Amino acid sequence: PTHTGCRSSAASDVSKRQAMTYVNAMSERNVFHALRSWLISHQFSYRSVFWITGFISFFISPIIDNLTTALVMCAVVLAVGRDNPRFVGVACINIVVAANAGGAFSPFGDITTLMVWQSGILSVWTFFNLFLPSLVNFLIPAAAMSLVVSSERPAIESSVVQMKRGAKRIMFLFACTIATAVSFHNFLHLPPFLGMMTGLAYLKFFGYYLRRTHVVTAQDRENYGQAGDITPFDSFEHVARAEWDTLLFFFGVIMCVGGIGFIGYLSELSLYLYGELGPTAANTIVGVLSAIVDNIPVMVAVLQMNPDMDSAQWMLVTLTAGVGGSMLSIGSAAGVALMGQARGQYTFFGHLRWTPLIILGYAASIWVHLMVNAHFVGVQPH
Repeated sequence: PTHTGCRSSAASDVSKRQAMTYVNAMSERNVFHALRSWLISHQFSYRSVFWITGFISFFISPIIDNLTTALVMCAVVLAVGRDNPRFVGVACINIVVAANAGGAFSPFGDITTLMVWQSGILSVWTFFNLFLPSLVNFLIPAAAMSLVVSSERPAIESSVVQMKRGAKRIMFLFACTIATAVSFHNFLHLPPFLGMMTGLAYLKFFGYYLRRTHVVTAQDRENYGQAGDITPFDSFEHVARAEWDTLLFFFGVIMCVGGIGFIGYLSELSLYLYGELGPTAANTIVGVLSAIVDNIPVMVAVLQMNPDMDSAQWMLVTLTAGVGGSMLSIGSAAGVALMGQARGQYTFFGHLRWTPLIILGYAASIWVHLMVNAHFVGVQPH
């Protein structure tokens, strides 16, 4: 048990890097630029954009990364609300809450859910029981914030962005990669990261095909310019862009938490939190801590503690660690990134103004989980 958290978190981070390789490839093929162009070109009202970007963030983050989702949706918000900084600030808060909530009900939505899944504690389908609590966590603050968003229709100039050759096939291969990882774990009883690595091979083969069949036409030059589809697709470039410095950072965090566990401090903390306070209170505190520290070291610490909990409580700690970071703008990678992208419009204190409502959504999601997933109480994890 002492090393389970370290092994699973390392494998989880490797899996996340493979997913980010696909995300980088889709970004290079203009998938996200085309999505942003489509949203802007339809001339939605401020309130409509608020809800559309929120729901897209909620439903895309379980598949790709909550950070990437937030950055793409923030670009839409900045384009729509370039003359309305108040709208930008509120919409960015909504995107952060939605992206974090969406990542909590999928094993691929966040690195914390990946760690729990790859530890073998919860099955891949068990995570989807957190859909309703996650939705409540997003909707309660979103409904309140939408009341201050104008229903006016902004005037926006937009240009049509075309996806490059192979974009839809790369999206299909990404779906196949997720299916492969799930199948490896469920049917072959192999670690899920092996399925993700197999999926990376799909991209490599297809990237080789794109490179071998690359032909520059006059239409390519007209649609994409000198820097567009003129350059052949290079899958190795997307692997290089997979944030390996972040991977090393996570390895450092994991080793530090592992050292604390080896010394014995985590055992003492586990006895107090899960022995004296009880698992529900302890897992609720874990979510609050994830807003102050970070959900990854907090979840690594929980896996190192390896408390004796049933499936309902493991689902609860997965939920709280995932959505707890929404309480503060610095509580998640999505919030920190958006503060830089929407500098001066989305701020720490602007987010803090809505923290009481986000806490209300946090508490409501815990209550909903305890109600709708009561049948998991007493069920031992895998």
